[in-house]
Amino acid sequence: MRFEQVRIESYGYHLPQEILTSAEIEQKLQSVYDRLRLPKGRLELMTGIKQRRFWSQGTRPSELSTNAALEAFERSKINKKNIDVLIHASVCRDFLEPSTASVVHHNLGLDPKCMIFDLSNACLGVMSSFVVIANMIEQGTIQCGMVVAGENGGPLLQETIGFLNNSKDLTRKNIKKYVANLTIGSAAVAFILCHKSLAPEGHTLLGGATMTRSSANTLCQGDGNPNSLMMETDSEELMKEGVALAQDTWELAKKNLEWTNDNVDWVIGHQVGVAHEKMTLKSLKLHKLNTFATYPTLGNTGSSALPITLAKLDQTQDLKRGEHVAMLGIGSGLTSTILGVKW
Repeated sequence: MRFEQVRIESYGYHLPQEILTSAEIEQKLQSVYDRLRLPKGRLELMTGIKQRRFWSQGTRPSELSTNAALEAFERSKINKKNIDVLIHASVCRDFLEPSTASVVHHNLGLDPKCMIFDLSNACLGVMSSFVVIANMIEQGTIQCGMVVAGENGGPLLQETIGFLNNSKDLTRKNIKKYVANLTIGSAAVAFILCHKSLAPEGHTLLGGATMTRSSANTLCQGDGNPNSLMMETDSEELMKEGVALAQDTWELAKKNLEWTNDNVDWVIGHQVGVAHEKMTLKSLKLHKLNTFATYPTLGNTGSSALPITLAKLDQTQDLKRGEHVAMLGIGSGLTSTILGVKW
């Protein structure tokens, strides 16, 4: 895919105040650690995650997405009445029906002509929405779109801690499929994408590539509701399959963008943890380039993880005008979307 007309005009994000460290999680699992003889500090050592944040149980994703969108509008020169499409793209949703986007649309007071829908694609929801909105702009269907995501990992984290403490048949082997749950954090993001005529000073979304390896759809599966969630993950196999898919996607993205690795100034990946980051960057031969991580302090915030990392990188002021950023997205399913941005 290649885009010519699309600009990232604005962004916003919203974070919880409540913080839970990896050490505090281990304290809550003290009996499990003692029974399985797990060393203290194991969680942070394995993942590189020092802390994560979460909202209280029952907090609606629409509330979080609305707050992120309001910040994006504060930074934007676009009137909210000019938003042609609103996509709610997080794993977390208020309910199955109607769309969570309908609640956010109402909260924001968007125009009645604004199209709305939810887009669900695991941790790639926002990245997939970028592609959808960009294609609509390129085709002339719309002039301006907004994607929002409100992820609250608190229920999953608390449910997992309770489950592990009450499970009598846990072993050092079968506990592994629940470790990924303990890395989950919470965050909300919003991005406004526009036609270049509306945002001449915006950041250029150049395009990229998407590839899918659906044979790996069993490696991470979760179900539940906003108040009680559970997920099982084969983390090692998921990482191996995900990195292999990202390699193929990166080669296709470079071809579409007419890039080599030398064209990249910054590379940011999906924020899973330190092992995933190192393996991905090394496999794609991008490990010597500038990168930026949010997982040490936010954990894995699902669909919000990659876009909030881009936003926070911009706010460091290390990212300069005209520099190229490679955004390496991987989501369970498996799907990889890699996008190039000229900042």
